[in-house]
Formats: sequence, C-alpha cells, structure tokens
Amino acid sequence: MRHSRPPKEIPPPLELECLKALWELGEANVHAVQDSLNPKKKLAYTTVMTLLERLARKGCVSRRKVGRAFIYSPVAGREALRRAAIRDLLDSLFESSPNLLLAYLKNGASREPAPEGNERLDDALL
Repeated sequence: MRHSRPPKEIPPPLELECLKALWELGEANVHAVQDSLNPKKKLAYTTVMTLLERLARKGCVSRRKVGRAFIYSPVAGREALRRAAIRDLLDSLFESSPNLLLAYLKNGASREPAPEGNERLDDALL
C-alpha cells in the first residue's frame, strides 16, 4: 500500500471532486474520471483533463502514459487531506487551538475552550 503524503494545499472544489473519483477508481484515464463525475457534474473532457493536470502539478496525483492516454493515480490520501484541512482550519479560524475547535463543535459560537478531560480532539488528526 502506498503511503500518502500531505498535500501542498487543499484542492479547490472541482479538483477535489476529481480526486474523490480517483480514490474510488484507484487509477483512471480522463474519460473514466469524467464518467465518474457525470452523475454529479457535467464537465467537458478538457475541463477534467485540466483539473487532473493541476492535481498532478500539486503532487496530489501521479500520471503515467499508456499508449496515447495518461493514467492518473491518487498520491494524496483521504486521511492526509483531512488532516491538512483540519490543520488549516485550526490555524486560520481557531488560533491553532484544538480546544477552541472542539468547543465550537460542541457549543456553536461559544468561545469557551473545551474542558480538559476525556473530550479532546485526537492529536493524530492534527
């Protein structure tokens, strides 16, 4: 099993949809990703190709040439991307405090930190 590395940045929504399709497919060419997205989003072949190329430049997917087509495979894993997104959320909106995030999730807009004890965010998520 390939170890996923954390992405350089969180992909924007359409790129993320392509990455989700690749997580489900394992590896695929542009047509297969486009078909996978089709029930949700009607994207042109060239749009999907551009999105996959952006993901490749960011290091989220790898590609290899097979015949005249490229086959794309996810490099960034779901968990690595989730950790990066949570870390970004903590740093940008919760003063890098897991307790502030936990308090917000439990109590809504309250700024009171979560009490120390059993209820803590797992450090492995961060």
